[in-house]
Amino acid sequence: MSGDLLFDDFSRGRYATDASLYQMMPLGVLSPKDEEDVQAAIEVAAAQGVPILARGGGTSQCGQTVNTALVLDNTQYFNGILELDVENRRCVVRPGIVLDELNRALKPHGLWFPVDVSTASRATIGGMAGNNSCGGKSLRYGTMRDNVLSIDAMLADGSKHHFGPVPNEGAPPDHAALVRDMLALGSREAAEIDARFPKVMRRVGGYNIDALVPRNTPNNMAHLLVGSEGTLAYSTAIELKLSPLIPEKVLGVCHFASFHAAMDATQHLVTLNPQGVELVDATMIALARDIPMFRQTIQEFVTGEPEALLLVEFAEEDPANHPAKLRALEELMGELGFSWRNDGAKWGGVTPVTDPKLQARIAELRSAGLNIMMSMKDDGKPVSFVEDCAVQLPDLAEYTAGLTEIFERHGTRGTWYAHASVGCLHVRPVLNLKQDKDVATMRAIAEECFELVSRYKGSHSGEHGDGIVRSEFHERMFGPRMVANFKEVKQRFDPEGLFNPGKIVDPPKMDDRRLFRYGPDYGAPEFSTELDWSDWTGSGGGFQGAVEMCNNNGACRKLKGGVMCPSFRVTRKEQDLTRGRANSLRLAITGQLGPDALTSDEMAETMKLCVSCKGCKRECPTGVDMARMKIEVQAARVARHGISFHDRLVGYLPRYAPFLSRLPFLANLRNTLPGLAALTERLSGFTATRDLPEWSSRPFRDPKAAPRTDAQAVVFADCFNRYFEPENLRATQNVLDAAETPYDIATPPKGERPLCCGRTFLSAGLVDEARTEARRLVDALLPYARRGVPIIGLEPSCLLTLRDEIPALLPGEEAKRLSEQARMLEEYIAERAEEPGFNLPLTSPAPRVLLHGHCHQKAMGVMSSIEKTLALLPDTQVDTVETSCCGMAGAFGYGKDTHEVSRRMAELDLAPAVRAAQPDTLIVADGTSCRHQVADLTERRPIHVARLLEMALDRG
Repeated sequence: MSGDLLFDDFSRGRYATDASLYQMMPLGVLSPKDEEDVQAAIEVAAAQGVPILARGGGTSQCGQTVNTALVLDNTQYFNGILELDVENRRCVVRPGIVLDELNRALKPHGLWFPVDVSTASRATIGGMAGNNSCGGKSLRYGTMRDNVLSIDAMLADGSKHHFGPVPNEGAPPDHAALVRDMLALGSREAAEIDARFPKVMRRVGGYNIDALVPRNTPNNMAHLLVGSEGTLAYSTAIELKLSPLIPEKVLGVCHFASFHAAMDATQHLVTLNPQGVELVDATMIALARDIPMFRQTIQEFVTGEPEALLLVEFAEEDPANHPAKLRALEELMGELGFSWRNDGAKWGGVTPVTDPKLQARIAELRSAGLNIMMSMKDDGKPVSFVEDCAVQLPDLAEYTAGLTEIFERHGTRGTWYAHASVGCLHVRPVLNLKQDKDVATMRAIAEECFELVSRYKGSHSGEHGDGIVRSEFHERMFGPRMVANFKEVKQRFDPEGLFNPGKIVDPPKMDDRRLFRYGPDYGAPEFSTELDWSDWTGSGGGFQGAVEMCNNNGACRKLKGGVMCPSFRVTRKEQDLTRGRANSLRLAITGQLGPDALTSDEMAETMKLCVSCKGCKRECPTGVDMARMKIEVQAARVARHGISFHDRLVGYLPRYAPFLSRLPFLANLRNTLPGLAALTERLSGFTATRDLPEWSSRPFRDPKAAPRTDAQAVVFADCFNRYFEPENLRATQNVLDAAETPYDIATPPKGERPLCCGRTFLSAGLVDEARTEARRLVDALLPYARRGVPIIGLEPSCLLTLRDEIPALLPGEEAKRLSEQARMLEEYIAERAEEPGFNLPLTSPAPRVLLHGHCHQKAMGVMSSIEKTLALLPDTQVDTVETSCCGMAGAFGYGKDTHEVSRRMAELDLAPAVRAAQPDTLIVADGTSCRHQVADLTERRPIHVARLLEMALDRG
């Protein structure tokens, strides 16, 4: 094999789950690099009687991508574009390419692949084809089946074939006997197919044997493979039909006072020929308000307290038609009796959204909808098992009312989210599948819901496929004869059952707890933790519940936009992913990876490339905070194995810095004396390929003056700016002086070492030492916080520790009070700028500024304040570069084992953007690490915002 083979318990465990409720431990994992790898794996597996499971992003809702098999992960290497024919609007791709990546490549050509599933940032084309995915615009563009032209695939005997349109005459395909048999089945069963297949667009259950029925146009054998969930053949190349990209759209957000009214209105709204109609219910709105990433978006497009919203999207080839479309929507809502002036059931109306940026944020929220529903912190979670049934639009309101009655009868409720335009509803009853009674309730609800679907002649599988959840219900939905047909197809393609057995045909029971993520014997023994996890449930003071918040939705697998997960963007390994780490933690603390797994070398390797960027804290729809979890892992490992010399050097920096700063020449000797860096690399753990930060010859000293009684701010001088770049602290003093703001510098009791937030100790797992520093900082700053005086900091990773880690180290009112007053300098200025009389005299420091945000600033929602402050600069164009982590991440970029990954992180977006900047552009970054990374990899020297503002001061 030229690809990666993994057979260790940790790696297998990371592939044991998908976004469903199931867990099946694979036998091994292969990331193939080419067709030869795939063919060899199939031949070996067939000879050994080992099943094969093709896997993309691993985001299946129904258990399609878990099995006791050899898993072939196509995403790491098998993911290229093989052919692009712009003129004929077609392309050929490998199965592992991610939809968003494909569309980024197509955009310059004015094309896109329009099956826009909500998981586009991680869904692969192979997975979408295997699932017959649909997306929010299927009303216009159809399903995956409608957009796949042909598929190259391998059969279970390792033979390669091209599946596509079957010519009515001429040369037969190389697998003529198989084609002949399938077309004969279609001809024989045409009447049964017509009678039993639901007449709805969203029917993705079973095999697409309706594609075999005789018709005027050629039958396409690829359409039989679409939706087959990897059970018939292994796709190696997929030919897609592309569509012209329509860049402009408008959105009409229809508000309703009742859920039933929204469902009933859908059948009328689609008559306006929108591109899509999406449902957002009151539960999702409430949950989104609690997620920092979506809070502002909700405020901007939701009016009042609706029970349901319908997002009606128009995308006309001529954008001049968009205003007329919005007017028609408002008129139709009026004709249906809805008005903002009404009370009761007929309250409602349309909020038009024409701003592309707001549209994009709403789309992001909608795409995260299923996972937002999962952000509940208790053991009861919305469970996916009946969520995407589809019915005809005239039946939609009554059908949803029937589902609600079923849920209520079983003592639960459903959370709703839907592609309303095609009658496909995502609904998840809230259940705790760790309890036998709730598992029994799930079974009962499934039985009754599928019976209801049958009554309305709908489809029990409208988007997310069959997998384990729905396959056993095929006989009820299609009848025994059709199930026999499905078995005949499987037997003809895969007689030995090599490919993904137990899906679509011969399935297990959907409520077999031996296949559950939370099986009959699931549980975590009690263990001690260092931080406060009391917002969650379970062992470790709630640590278990926090880990279990990961529902495997895979949002962390995105390759562009936002921050998370920077290490995965470089390696594309499941190990280096928030999801992969969370699964390893869950399996470790519940004893499924053997004794002492939490403190093992394998767990250390799992956490090794986590840079604690906190991107997941903000961007994970369920709020998994891997940066905080890593602290617990580090602390547990230190307690068991001790601490390395490298981590001791990093962690104890605040303790030895006051002494070493008095000898800067000696401190910098490693950088200046030839050969010393290489000589000390092995002992220190710092790579010899990089200079370490330079100690300043003029470090910042605390003032000796007594605290001011009229202070309007207090400045926290962190270790990094104090000892390495004190000019930033002095610039802050000049800026506050220019703004005529009386301030103090936070100081410790006389005779004690300077204050520290404890960040370096936390990064090394030295939680007790970090808690000591946090206690000193709280004691020094609490008098200011109690008076409501803002606490200003310069280094994001230090100042924002007051908002995040310190409340977890020292839970209680004091730390909470401090967190409420903590401000970055730019936040403080942005707030003060709105006050009458505040005056900070500024001129233009440069014609252009390129701003890079520190990961923690992005995670804590600070970036808008920075941009607002920089907007005060006259005649200055400020551009914020779209980046993930800079890659330096404290000491990470200096590690002898991690510096190469650090550089690759920067080269994804940040370094190219800086190199492309004009010579007269100032590069600005608040993070010490960020500035050092840019300076190390480019010829530019970034500055802190404090220095930028100092440069811009109008001194008369």
